[in-house]
Amino acid sequence: MDHEQRQTVSTRRSLKRKLEQEFEEQKPDRKFSTVESDHTDQDLLQDIRAHVATLNSAYSSDEADRAAAKHAAHSLSELAKNEEIVSLIVDNGAVPALVKHLRVPPPLSDAHIPYEHEVEKGSAFALGLLAIKPEHQQLIVDAGALSHLVALLKCHKNGINSRAVNGVIRRAADAITNLAHENANIKTRVRMEGGIPLLVELLKFVDVKVQRASAGALRTLAFKNNENKLQIVTCTALPTLILMLQSEDASIHYEAVGVIGNLVHSSPNIKKEVLFAGALQPVIGLLSSSCSESQREAALLLGQFATADSECKVHIVQRGAVRPLIEMLQSPDSQLKEMAAFALGRLAQDTHNQAGIAHNGGVVPLLKLLDSKNASLQHNAAFALYGLADNEDNVADLIRVGGVQKLQDGEFTVQPTKDCVAKTLKRLEEKIHGRVLNHLVYLMRVADKAVQRRVALALSHLCSPDDCKTIFIDNNGLDLLLGLLESKTVKQQEDSSAALYKLATKASLPSPMDAAPPSPTPQVYLGEQYVNNQTLSDVTFLVEGKRFYAHRICLLASSDAFRAMFDGGYREKDAKDVEIPNIRWDVFELMMRFIYTGSVDVNTEIAPDLLRAADQYLLEGLKRLCEFAIAQDITVENVPLMYELSEAYNATTLRQSCILFILDQFDELRSKPWCCHLIQRIVPEIRNYFTKAFAKAIKVDSSQGSCR
Repeated sequence: MDHEQRQTVSTRRSLKRKLEQEFEEQKPDRKFSTVESDHTDQDLLQDIRAHVATLNSAYSSDEADRAAAKHAAHSLSELAKNEEIVSLIVDNGAVPALVKHLRVPPPLSDAHIPYEHEVEKGSAFALGLLAIKPEHQQLIVDAGALSHLVALLKCHKNGINSRAVNGVIRRAADAITNLAHENANIKTRVRMEGGIPLLVELLKFVDVKVQRASAGALRTLAFKNNENKLQIVTCTALPTLILMLQSEDASIHYEAVGVIGNLVHSSPNIKKEVLFAGALQPVIGLLSSSCSESQREAALLLGQFATADSECKVHIVQRGAVRPLIEMLQSPDSQLKEMAAFALGRLAQDTHNQAGIAHNGGVVPLLKLLDSKNASLQHNAAFALYGLADNEDNVADLIRVGGVQKLQDGEFTVQPTKDCVAKTLKRLEEKIHGRVLNHLVYLMRVADKAVQRRVALALSHLCSPDDCKTIFIDNNGLDLLLGLLESKTVKQQEDSSAALYKLATKASLPSPMDAAPPSPTPQVYLGEQYVNNQTLSDVTFLVEGKRFYAHRICLLASSDAFRAMFDGGYREKDAKDVEIPNIRWDVFELMMRFIYTGSVDVNTEIAPDLLRAADQYLLEGLKRLCEFAIAQDITVENVPLMYELSEAYNATTLRQSCILFILDQFDELRSKPWCCHLIQRIVPEIRNYFTKAFAKAIKVDSSQGSCR
């Protein structure tokens, strides 16, 4: 929610509160009939027209006319409580009739005018209610109300200070507030009519309710109107407003902080004047107010102050703002939390403040706010955490309380928040070295189990590949992750599988499923033309009752199995025909084609049988081709069978492919009834895989370093 939206919500709440107060004050006078529940629409229409007719005919100083006008204005006010009736009241001519009675009629004699200020007060009040609907604002102004309302602000200047005078001034100010709400033209008209100096003067009025009403009007007039802001400041409103911030009356300091907030919004020069006038400490004091609205406005204002310069950020913290802001983060009021997070986010752009906010316990409540469904609240919390992550002293704290998992797992509703979270994780990643890394490794050794696991999970995602062996092999980080993988808690298993898969991408080894098989060992091959060719053939294999012609010299060069067969003490050494009992013809032919050429196309259908043959005859190159082909066909449904196949034929690459697939697709696999058993089977292999992978990565780095 931007400042304009916050201001709109805040102002509407302010207007509503004022109206509720006004109606409460009217209770003693409620001897006049309002809208009875059994009245028909026709009755209501007749009532409205009757009251309007009374106002039109009773504009005089006669006591009876004045009493009738007072009654009519009051009755229309009562009816206007119901927003559904407001337009009906306006459509039946109430506006010009009420505007007429904003002016005191000429006296009939030198005698005192009956109900002086009472009729004007009631008319101003009714017009203020009608102005709640934006579509009526201009109509009321065009009827001439504004100049009369401004004139009513001067009623006290005749030396009379009575309840009636105070009331008419207050209701005139409230009507101006409602007329100018979100209406730029009317805000300017108020200034042109001379209303602003009068309202500023009324901030010092003896009646507290008049002070509040004038501040409310100035608050509205200052919003998004630079000329009005400048005049308010020029009329020396700031000293009085700052004194009002320290009032014990919540309604007074709430309106005052609202005026100042609108004055400084998008106005750097006024912001400096406000700070110079001494507003900072009183605003910080409002963070501890019993009025949540004042707290909210004070937090918003401090966030605006914090954008002024780095020195101001430091002063806000030094003067005690951090602790109450952190307490506000835990309020049940979502807007209060939002404004506190907003202020802390701005303060957290300073290095020293970052450490102070974390030290005072700000990390955990900010992380909790990431779960909010309120997009603005969530974003302000994310922005504050982004600031805290910039300080190395905070990194271990963020990780220790599970901050990395919170940032990774959060459901963020808008793209700017997602971008902010991604930048925060990147910022943390950049700081995982030196003393920060040493601190985290220390925690992984000595902290309680929950913290050790959080650190291991975070480091798997954030650490440099060069540090993986130190963290996960030398300091038992791998055992912590494997312990989570075997946990009975699904979330821990999911976190561990994601962490282990991330580690695999850092092991400086390509995925076996993605990597092409290695080239065959350099040697001389007879070539395609000699496959199953009688020319110079000196051995014949019997496969499925058919003869396959081969050449001993080629077989001897291909593998230890054939060398043992033809060059050792086996009976096949001198035999002309060698029976092959357990291999199909098409499989045997492909195997021989590999022996003669060094390459062969392996499809996924024949790959398992060809793997078995390659393992039997110790053809490592062919095994790699088969493992690569089979790995492309691993699915959630068949991965247990694929893993069993890798174990049966000692297919290391295929086994690694299965492990990585299981880690990568754990979310899909965990619902399978056999998943738990499969995880238990692969844990030892996972340990072996990473131990070898990180050791190999170090050897590669060492060899590259020696070549430089």
